[in-house]
Amino acid sequence: MAFWLKKVVGFWLMPLPFSLALIIAGALLWRFSRFQRTARTCVITGGLWLLACSNVGVGTWLVRGLENQFPAQPAFAPATPPPADLARCRYIVVLGGGHTPVAAWSANNQLSTSALSRIVEGVRIARALPNATLIVTGPGDPDEPGPTHAHLYAEVAVSLGIPRDRILEISDPRDTEQEAVAIHAISQGAPVALVTSAWHMPRSVALCRRAGFDPVACPSDFSARPPKLRFTDWISWNLGGLERSTKAIYERIGATWSRLRGKT
Repeated sequence: MAFWLKKVVGFWLMPLPFSLALIIAGALLWRFSRFQRTARTCVITGGLWLLACSNVGVGTWLVRGLENQFPAQPAFAPATPPPADLARCRYIVVLGGGHTPVAAWSANNQLSTSALSRIVEGVRIARALPNATLIVTGPGDPDEPGPTHAHLYAEVAVSLGIPRDRILEISDPRDTEQEAVAIHAISQGAPVALVTSAWHMPRSVALCRRAGFDPVACPSDFSARPPKLRFTDWISWNLGGLERSTKAIYERIGATWSRLRGKT
């Protein structure tokens, strides 16, 4: 019940649904003279909130506050081996990032942009750590027949050169909190490298620590590009700005929900 409540409330608190709900509510209330003041407030508030969240500068600033908390892992080369804390890891975990099941498509084309970025980073690290096990997570779509998200991850990893016997699929957990518990049960105290989107990393690390282990953060899928704000960003509005704002707000709502329930 709590899982679905979180999903429903989280959806309606996102910038676009929340703004549209206010504007539609205002339009409906406008028909009643005694509620016209409230209607006007709803329409103006919804419009201004949508305008603010669609601003490139606002969206980049919001998501950058999350992405700057954990730096990306450096490029690996014979002269520059992985950092010591990463080299000790016995497991590399790639958290689920969403997919669209289409049987006629290859596994990589079924993955979302975020998921594809995550598994590529996981494979890059797995190549640098040949003795580590690659753990991939993610359930299937209950409304669509087809492979689980974890299986699609595994297929992509194999196509990129990772032996299948090095890959462990976890498809039961439905969210990051459950993934963290499952990973701790498997790793049993061994060092773990955690791969997920940079904007998702702070909440993921907090949930892992609560589950009983402190992972090495390996962020991917950076959304704040370029990382430094420019003047033109503050006078630009587009879907990219709205997407960044949505990611940042979603993560902060998720972090607040976890704290209220004592999970972080």
